[in-house]
Amino acid sequence: MAKVAFIGLGVMGFPMAGHLKTKGGHDVTVYNRTAAKAAAWAEKFAGKSAPTPAEAAEGCDFVFVCVGNDDDLRQVTSGENGVLKTMTSGSVLIDNTTASAEVARELYEAAKAKGVDFIDAPVSGGQAGAENGVLTVMCGGDEAVFEKARPVIDAYARMVGLMGPAGSGQLTKMMNQICIAGIVQGLAEAVHFGKRAGLDIEKVVDVISKGAAGSWQMENRHKTMNQGKYDLGFAVDWMRKDLGIVLSEAKQNGARLPLTALVDQFYGDVQALGGARWDTSSLLARLEK
Repeated sequence: MAKVAFIGLGVMGFPMAGHLKTKGGHDVTVYNRTAAKAAAWAEKFAGKSAPTPAEAAEGCDFVFVCVGNDDDLRQVTSGENGVLKTMTSGSVLIDNTTASAEVARELYEAAKAKGVDFIDAPVSGGQAGAENGVLTVMCGGDEAVFEKARPVIDAYARMVGLMGPAGSGQLTKMMNQICIAGIVQGLAEAVHFGKRAGLDIEKVVDVISKGAAGSWQMENRHKTMNQGKYDLGFAVDWMRKDLGIVLSEAKQNGARLPLTALVDQFYGDVQALGGARWDTSSLLARLEK
């Protein structure tokens, strides 16, 4: 059993911290900007909460962070009451936030200066994956640190892999989001086309999902897309944040991402329709407006 802190209890962090307590059997202290959320977690999982990130992290072997963006991440790690104020030599900071590779490298160096180890470890699998403890975790950092952290991360993961040095986890997550953006747009257009052609979408998908067109998105989202239901987790606002990170990185490394840039604009159209909190499969809605 390790002493663990978890910073950030959103739709992903709340259940992830829960798995560290229940499945991992660790001694977990949480912090959340909204204190009532931390209190609710502590009551549900018989854990502890702290009033600041620094106090949550004090004396911990592993500190997990899952917040909104680069600025939030800097605040809870390097800020006045950030976790690096109290983390001690040999402890490990694990960042599950989807953020930039730049901030991952920055935190790696900031942690090293204090004798603290760092792993960037963004996740994929959405709210359902977090709740069921079956997330895919893409890590960047030193191999020895990864091997030390992996058994703890396993509490909420189905797949955990080291992709390379610091920042590599974030770059891998960017590839993940590029793939998802293209797949969902293709699925939206196919469903839209099939409906206009008078086909039975369920029958069609039952056939084509078994062939080369099959995907997780097709299997899990075609029914609700066909019904115009877009309340299944990962929100358009979050996807646009992620694609913004992708496109910014592409400007730096020279990658050409015409489809990703186009789909990002399409998600902007969905936001304009009032779908900021709809899930990412709502690309169909802009075709049917």
